[in-house]
Amino acid sequence: MRDPYDILGVSRSASEAEIKSAYRKLAKKWHPDQNKDSKAAARFAEISAAYELLGDTEKRGQFDRGEIDADGKPRFAGFGAGGGRRYEGFEGFDFDPAAAARGRGSAWRSGPGPGAGGGAEDIFSQLFGDAFRQAGRGGNPFQQAPRGGARAGGPAKGADINASLSVTLEEIAAGSKKRILLPNDREVEVNLPKGVSDGQVIRLRGLGGENPIGEPGDVLLRIDIAPHERFTVEGDNLRLRLPVPLEDAILGATLRVPTLTGAVEMKIPPMASSGRTFRMRGKGLPGKKQTGDLLVTLEVKLPEQADDALLDFARKRRAEKAA
Repeated sequence: MRDPYDILGVSRSASEAEIKSAYRKLAKKWHPDQNKDSKAAARFAEISAAYELLGDTEKRGQFDRGEIDADGKPRFAGFGAGGGRRYEGFEGFDFDPAAAARGRGSAWRSGPGPGAGGGAEDIFSQLFGDAFRQAGRGGNPFQQAPRGGARAGGPAKGADINASLSVTLEEIAAGSKKRILLPNDREVEVNLPKGVSDGQVIRLRGLGGENPIGEPGDVLLRIDIAPHERFTVEGDNLRLRLPVPLEDAILGATLRVPTLTGAVEMKIPPMASSGRTFRMRGKGLPGKKQTGDLLVTLEVKLPEQADDALLDFARKRRAEKAA
């Protein structure tokens, strides 16, 4: 192989970012799906092999010191035999320039592979997605995508990324915006949609894996609603259990009821039994069509200290029932 620096068109003092940028531009230009030149496949393989060497800090150092040649082989070991050439990082596959030149069949063939690697393989997977995974199944990575996937003859879509976002009921009620750092180190602001539910997956289009020859992938964001100390969720409605003093339950009262947006007043009639539920409309969670309600269930609370008058009343009531 020619000098990898010449292949990528960078100087020997180029930074990792400059090398990566040069590889992306050349890979986009010479990928056989985009370039119909008969030499495109061989040129693309040469570019990928050059990046596999220079994109790896350790291999680049060995090459600069003269310990390995442009093919990544120790200089004392020679080039070996065989018509195919192996590119490290494309594990399990060899590239055959002769097959590429003939334009028949796949220029990639299954081989033992040197083991798992990074570098060009990682970027190749990001750039060409399904095409690279198809090669991993023994197919031709340069053939047209099947119907139902990427459009026929067109570039594959970038990879989707899974992420999760924890939110509180108060944030949902307020329609807050949340900032999140995605797994690809991209920070974005997310608007919580009305009617969002626990476990719901929101698709953030175009924020996933990059693909310089096609559209980027999406982020699949799962919403996790944090448990609340007071409220339980029932669809768009909320349920609250409210302690009520005995005298208020017997005589009736105006109670202060907590909601997600602040306390409000609620009247209860006399002789309100424990377990009775009152509906406060519009005090639940924002729904797709309308805001849910708050269901308030009373829990009559007895005094902590025994009261003589209350005890006398209870004894009298018991005696009347027994008579």
